[in-house]
Amino acid sequence: MGERPTVDLNSDLGESFGRWTLGDDAAMLDHITSANVACGFHAGDPSTIRRCCEDAAARGVTIGAQVGYPDLVGFGRRFLDMASGELGDAMTYQLGALEALARVSGSRVAYVKPHGALYNATVHHSAQAAAVVAAVLAYDPTLPIVGLPGSQLLERAAEAGLRCVPEAFADRAYTPEATLVPRDQAGAVLHDPDEVAVRAVRMVTEGRVTAIDGSTVEVAAETICLHGDTPGAAAMAVATRRALEAADVQVRSFVG
Repeated sequence: MGERPTVDLNSDLGESFGRWTLGDDAAMLDHITSANVACGFHAGDPSTIRRCCEDAAARGVTIGAQVGYPDLVGFGRRFLDMASGELGDAMTYQLGALEALARVSGSRVAYVKPHGALYNATVHHSAQAAAVVAAVLAYDPTLPIVGLPGSQLLERAAEAGLRCVPEAFADRAYTPEATLVPRDQAGAVLHDPDEVAVRAVRMVTEGRVTAIDGSTVEVAAETICLHGDTPGAAAMAVATRRALEAADVQVRSFVG
């Protein structure tokens, strides 16, 4: 009898700002195992971030640093041509800020995942990928890095001896090259909970997903992302968790 498959469920949380509410962090935390918490550069204010950390700690959900470009207005979804040193310092700043808020909430930062445009940039942009890796290596070389399989980010991280965590996206459309369809294109974001759940199960049990053109592409899924800011995200989280467990997939954090 084969080994029972295991996967982590993560979500981008802590992205509200002041009186502006984005997503339902508490509802998502009831169903995920890792929370990518905003660090204040692309989203999140100190009180929002602390509440998210406290709620994650109370539920035993692992906290990761969702580091991004310093771009509150653009929500971190616009590419910034930053020098390596400047980008690295921005990463360190965010890691330190989230670490403090996680610590006073009874938890800690256990991994790093770039957000938005930075995540997409580090798929092919070797200089920015190297800057992120260098910052993590200097801050805490025990922290895993979450990224897209085959990306420059994970290649650089592996070369540096960091733990690499390949990620798949149940609620995003894929290109035939196994990258994410840009958000400004039709069909880039999925909204049907049942469809998202079926995709997640296939990602884990088969290592495949249907691309936007109908072709089948291979994906690695040590962790699966469900975006917390997508309308209906909580329903998708419920359906996905239920479907994975029904398929005898063990859902747990990749951090031991």
